[in-house]
Amino acid sequence: MGNPSYSQDDVQQILRLAIIRQTQNQDDLSRDQLLEIAEDMHISPSELAEAERLWLIQKDQLGMQQQFDQHRQQRFQQKAIKYGIVTGFVIVIDCLVGGGLGFSLYVAAGLGLGLAMAGRRTYGLQGEEYEQRFRNWRRRRALKQSVDGLVSRVLPFGDLGQS
Repeated sequence: MGNPSYSQDDVQQILRLAIIRQTQNQDDLSRDQLLEIAEDMHISPSELAEAERLWLIQKDQLGMQQQFDQHRQQRFQQKAIKYGIVTGFVIVIDCLVGGGLGFSLYVAAGLGLGLAMAGRRTYGLQGEEYEQRFRNWRRRRALKQSVDGLVSRVLPFGDLGQS
């Protein structure tokens, strides 16, 4: 067997597995251990610091995306509950007034189509459309946090009951 060559992805996977095996009995690595591993791999402290900075940005981005996805899923669940309540109410009214299922099926179908479209927007977003909605959500969230912070400084409601 000759001297095999590895792609960058292969190298990353092999080294990741080796680090996991080396540190199996430890929960976390210290920063000193990270620096030592980087030094053994001839990675300069400045390159490691830049990689760590990028990793933190990616980690923050992933956390925000998880919050965004959770927010969207909760909104869809609320719509589904409203759909069930309204459709159930319309069916009951239709049965009581009309003696059977008539117009309520059309209402249920129309609302169901709207719910299906909302489900697609919630669970089927990908690519640029997802990124655009995520950016808009982040912007609205940051604006709301700014306004909330300003209001809490100007109108300190928490201090009203503590005289």
